[in-house]
Amino acid sequence: MAAGTVPRWESALDTVVVYAQGALCRRLARGTVPAGGQVRVTGLPRSLDPDSLRARVIGASGTRVTGARVEVEAGPHDADRPDTLLRAVERLRDDCAAAQGRRDRQLALIEEISAVRPVPPARKRDDPHRRTPVDAWLELSDFVDERLTRLHSGLRELEEELRRVEHRLTMAVEQLSRASDDAPAAHVATSFGAVLTLDGTGEAEVEVEYGVHGAVWVPAYLLSCRQGEDDGRLLLRASVAQRTGEDWTGVRIALATADLRRRTDLPRLRSARIGRSQPAPVPSGWRAHPAGLNGLFAGYDAAGTRPDAAPAFAGAAVAGPPPPPPAPATAGYGGPPVPGGVEGALPQAYGGGASAAPSEPRTRARPRTGARPAAALAASAPGRAPSPGAPAGPTAPPPPPPTTGPPQPDGAELDYAALVLSGPDEPEGRRGRLFPGSGFDPVTAEHRRRAETVAALPLPGHAVRPRESAGSFDHRFDAAAPADIPSDGTWHTVTVGEIPVGLRTEHICVPSVEQTVYTTLMLSNATAQALLAGPVEVTVDEEFLLTTSLPTLAPGGECRVGLGPAEAIGVTRRTNLHESTAGLRNNTTVLDHRVHVELANRLPVPVRVEVRERVPVTSDTDIRIEEQADWTAPDEDTERHAPGTRLWRVELPAGGTAALDGGYEIRIPAGKALTGGNRRS
Repeated sequence: MAAGTVPRWESALDTVVVYAQGALCRRLARGTVPAGGQVRVTGLPRSLDPDSLRARVIGASGTRVTGARVEVEAGPHDADRPDTLLRAVERLRDDCAAAQGRRDRQLALIEEISAVRPVPPARKRDDPHRRTPVDAWLELSDFVDERLTRLHSGLRELEEELRRVEHRLTMAVEQLSRASDDAPAAHVATSFGAVLTLDGTGEAEVEVEYGVHGAVWVPAYLLSCRQGEDDGRLLLRASVAQRTGEDWTGVRIALATADLRRRTDLPRLRSARIGRSQPAPVPSGWRAHPAGLNGLFAGYDAAGTRPDAAPAFAGAAVAGPPPPPPAPATAGYGGPPVPGGVEGALPQAYGGGASAAPSEPRTRARPRTGARPAAALAASAPGRAPSPGAPAGPTAPPPPPPTTGPPQPDGAELDYAALVLSGPDEPEGRRGRLFPGSGFDPVTAEHRRRAETVAALPLPGHAVRPRESAGSFDHRFDAAAPADIPSDGTWHTVTVGEIPVGLRTEHICVPSVEQTVYTTLMLSNATAQALLAGPVEVTVDEEFLLTTSLPTLAPGGECRVGLGPAEAIGVTRRTNLHESTAGLRNNTTVLDHRVHVELANRLPVPVRVEVRERVPVTSDTDIRIEEQADWTAPDEDTERHAPGTRLWRVELPAGGTAALDGGYEIRIPAGKALTGGNRRS
């Protein structure tokens, strides 16, 4: 089927899952399956990762996807394309160049007039001296001064005009850079589509899934509470920035803490040896081809060529039974693990001939993150016959003739990440072997580079990236309503939903350090998901109070959030020290410390105040400390405190007061007392 006759199915973006870096998008398309089975799903962004393409048929319609690949088309933009910003930038650049040219011409005139000087005529040797016409000199000087005055006045106007135009140009360029790149600024439009091969008839709905670069998010919260009440509401929000090349308009958003590029291969456990130290063996990067490489494709050749077979693009995954694989379990090369988890033999020039010893041990390559299926890599191998309508690419050179002696691989053949496994449809001398790939095209690389710029965006205040705060767990948060996020590379706020939490208002003061009462909120996580660290905006009685940071809170955990000083609650502290001696021979010094704390509540609601004091601690068994107060030691399970911390918890009614008295005695033997020491501290 020719490329022009492939039916087009318009797709709509349905859901987006934003990860710590990158996103996973799902599009839906519906239509009638044509006779040839090939359709082109349009609307894919330019920054998609071809290796992540997936497709499947939704519903039990009996139709399945047997092939999928990414296809790029190029063409001129529509004349009605809304490129107002681009045209404004081009017009302002022309205005700026014209203003700069007028300024330069004015400077040239000023330089020319400034160079005007009276030049006396040359005098011959026999001529007498002539008198200088002073009036002419003065008239010339007046002319130059008057002319320069007018020129400098015009120069100031031209420079001011140039500054205004440059300012407008800078603002327009900044606005263009922050605008959505859903419609590219180039004069040639490149569109990406997924060419699917369907096996079935009738109506079908297809879901196309792909990964994109250039999307990040950080959590944020909105906490609302009322004075005197122990309940409130915590609203989870997220700041999302994306530059994927498509605007997310009216889509369902989900946020995940996982990393799409995280390695999934298992670590290699090396043996522990006792004895003389031995250097680690250097793994070989080359291995000879297996003897029966051509025989691996006997079943594939016997099955014949399918009439509806379509070449699959690199990385395309197919929902449903795939075509018969080329049994890659026996093709491989040893040495270090091959990036991408690809098993296959290297080119003939890279290894030996097909007559390698079959008794040589074979190793299986370890899979790595982002591994591309063998069938997908086979489709993207150089030298493959292009599909109808696909853009023509450079033809890979034929494999070099076999050589004798040790292999001499070049730098491209040692770049394991760029090696591509040739598929079963390649010529007999290429299939089942690894060859250096051609890499990304410049257009895709430019879109990928622009998409990656969002990772360097400055974070909002108190914001923490999800991977830094999530720790060892991964969670997903689904937004309650669809959202709109343009592809402009700036932060946009998305409301995720309300989180049930427990709130308890507490007032804390440490009068020995500062005679001020502080308001805090004890926040408890009552959900099965952890609350990530991030900024939280606190509103009390529907009035904004402050923005502070919320730490990571595990399920069932508690944390304290400070809200600042409570000016309506007063605290006063007074101390008294009495020194005396005790014992049979007055050989013990007794330091009696008395503490008096007064609290006053000027709020219209009752409050609970926690007063913190500290009792001295000692490691000397001869020094005794006797407490004389009704305070209590804190519970170290909920919060860490300094050694010797003591707590008073007081319930103050509205407009009420309270007085707290406490103290302690320090008994020091006379032989261990410090003469002239500061015993108050």
